[in-house]
Amino acid sequence: MPIKEPSTKRTIAFFDGQNLFRSAKDAFGYNYPNYDPKALATKICEKNNWQLEQVRFYTGIPTPIQSESWYSFWKAKLGALGHKGIYVFSRSLRSRTKIIKLPDGSELNVHTEVEKGVDVRIAIDMVRMAYRNQYDVALLFSQDQDFSEVADDIRLLAQEENRWIKIASAFPKKITGKTYGIKNTDWISIDRQMYDSCLDPKDYRPKEGKK
Repeated sequence: MPIKEPSTKRTIAFFDGQNLFRSAKDAFGYNYPNYDPKALATKICEKNNWQLEQVRFYTGIPTPIQSESWYSFWKAKLGALGHKGIYVFSRSLRSRTKIIKLPDGSELNVHTEVEKGVDVRIAIDMVRMAYRNQYDVALLFSQDQDFSEVADDIRLLAQEENRWIKIASAFPKKITGKTYGIKNTDWISIDRQMYDSCLDPKDYRPKEGKK
């Protein structure tokens, strides 16, 4: 029996906040997360005739000790997103020291902060909400290739239940060079014009952090 495509395609947007920021920085040169998630999701859904049901935003944030300015930025931005009705999930960044071997044989300790558990939470929510039949389209704003396995699992679920489900990955498109979406998903590239039409009108950075 052929799978019937729904006339109304319920869509949930999942934002990998840090991944989108890094991609926009690489593609357009922006040095802080200046995008409006709801505006981006709305723009893409309108373009594809999808019905946006919910926006969900996930990100790691530094502790005040790691970076007081970035901590303040994210607390303010996430608070504003919550007031707009966006589901927000955040985790503190974990400190990690990497040992890098230099050409002369010496070693250099490099201190970095990394996300832990954010991508896992996105994956769990995408699969869980698919099982509960809460969407027809999962619109994922990320280029993290680890999500290709999630797409495979959701596609298998759709086959087993004879349901129509689309998984799409949206990402900023570089001006030059090839830009890739997540494997096993439909790719939606965001050009500079679309991105700039969806900027957050408010800058949540502390005054000393604005450069």
